[in-house]
Amino acid sequence: MERIWTKAYPSGVPDNVDVNQYSSLVDLIEESFSKYADKNAYVLMDKALTYGELDRKSLAMAAYLQSLGLQKGDRVAIMMPNVLQYPVALAGILRAGLIAVNVNPLYTARELEHQLNDSGSKAIIILENFAATLQEVLARTPVKHTLVASIGEMLGGLKGTMVNFVVRRVKKGVPPFSLPGSVAFKQALAAGRNMRFSKPEIASNDVAVLQYTGGTTGVSKGATLLHSTVIANLLSSEAWMQPGLNRKPTSGQLTFICALPLYHVFAFITCSLLSMRTGGVNILIPNPRDLDSTIKELGKYKFHVFPGVNTLFNGLNNHPEFAKLDFSQLRIANGGGMAVQEAVAKRWLEITGCAICEGYGLSETSSGVTCNPTDSDAFSGTIGLPMPNVDIRILDDAGKEVALGEPGEIAIKGPQVMDGYWQQPEETAEVMTKDGYFKSGDVGVMDEKGFTKIVDRKKDMILVSGFNVFPNEIEGVAANHPGILESAVVGVPDPKGGEAVMLFAIRKDDSLTEKELREFCGKNLTGYKKPKYVEFREDLPRTNVGKILRRELRDEAIKNMNS
Repeated sequence: MERIWTKAYPSGVPDNVDVNQYSSLVDLIEESFSKYADKNAYVLMDKALTYGELDRKSLAMAAYLQSLGLQKGDRVAIMMPNVLQYPVALAGILRAGLIAVNVNPLYTARELEHQLNDSGSKAIIILENFAATLQEVLARTPVKHTLVASIGEMLGGLKGTMVNFVVRRVKKGVPPFSLPGSVAFKQALAAGRNMRFSKPEIASNDVAVLQYTGGTTGVSKGATLLHSTVIANLLSSEAWMQPGLNRKPTSGQLTFICALPLYHVFAFITCSLLSMRTGGVNILIPNPRDLDSTIKELGKYKFHVFPGVNTLFNGLNNHPEFAKLDFSQLRIANGGGMAVQEAVAKRWLEITGCAICEGYGLSETSSGVTCNPTDSDAFSGTIGLPMPNVDIRILDDAGKEVALGEPGEIAIKGPQVMDGYWQQPEETAEVMTKDGYFKSGDVGVMDEKGFTKIVDRKKDMILVSGFNVFPNEIEGVAANHPGILESAVVGVPDPKGGEAVMLFAIRKDDSLTEKELREFCGKNLTGYKKPKYVEFREDLPRTNVGKILRRELRDEAIKNMNS
């Protein structure tokens, strides 16, 4: 297909970016360390880490990791939330020629064991809060070296001591653990400063990161991201954000709000690396679900870029203190990870004056591959246009391209696409076409300008009496009811029509009844799309970035029906 979407690009955005500017991701970040040495790179609880400090600390970490006998290409797991040690660990691993393995710190012992074994990680850098989980499985993994960090150790002096005391003693946030032979993170840094560092030769086609899929579609798999893969996504994202930043004058250092977890591909690229590339500062929010603390932290800054997911935007919208913040410098609110609902986007725009710019990407594409123009002043309801260097096709079940306006599976090609699943050639073959397109598993429709609308995951589609029903549509309708805070839709077995629609909803108060919600949906949806079952809940199960786990809800509903 002709790349029709480039005609709709904002002025100044190139069709392609030169992905060969750097021989490795290390060269790119080291350039930023030097260029912005005196600027703040990350801030946690008012403690800033400058680019110069990040340079020195990550070099010490790289030297220490080499001293353990780790060789180029060995894997090192990072199991941390948004703390100052994360960027130090990441940069240290990469500079040593090693491969970073991002691990969700909320993993169960079973999930952690699988990822450490699948990746073949020889070392792990972990926050002490999660060390008890590692203790359960360590003996059954290839991990030989463990570095344990504490939240307070990089906050300095009395403040760091107090934070550790509160986390350990008051909040009981560190379960007892025993990891014989483990080394404290700060001790490793101290030792590394006096060690010789041998700079490895790193090529663009060397592996940089193993980014594991969320596991919501089965066993978690490692998307193999090369140095060139991450660079391609990073430079494409940098080019794409410029119109948004340039539409109004900005003041101060470019400030990113990092409320998404850095170990997830969205924040990994859009917050951590993109901020470093542009000389920006990341304001780290360790627990965005604590809305009171999050808003208190946001109140300290005039921020320019705010990546988030629908659930976070929605939660902030409904907090009485959020509207009191200073949004005068907000230029880009980037939505991803899940569908942004129109009602949420409308409310966000009313409060902040900055439209949510929805994009789309996956672990397998090293984050975003499509996005709405960042200078948009309205919510489009689409995932936008393919970004520079990206090609998109919409395919039918036979792998043939469908006509514009017809639904099909979104297939993606470009230097941003992974090099395959780590040591799983059969799994890789299942998701790649013969001509190199990655089959996303998402159903989309592309219009004549190249804007694509997600209609749902193929696996989430509900079949009602032979008609295809997409949960996103019903959830979008429910979100427009003034009494609904959030909702999720699944298909459950129905003897009359194959499947029936079941709606789970969080309501703002108990006055809303199931009957009223059904009638509201009935006014906005054709008969076969109307929810047959409605269940009100206090909360909904979610992934680490807040994406609702429909499969878990479906399994629970079926179990209850059969009991």
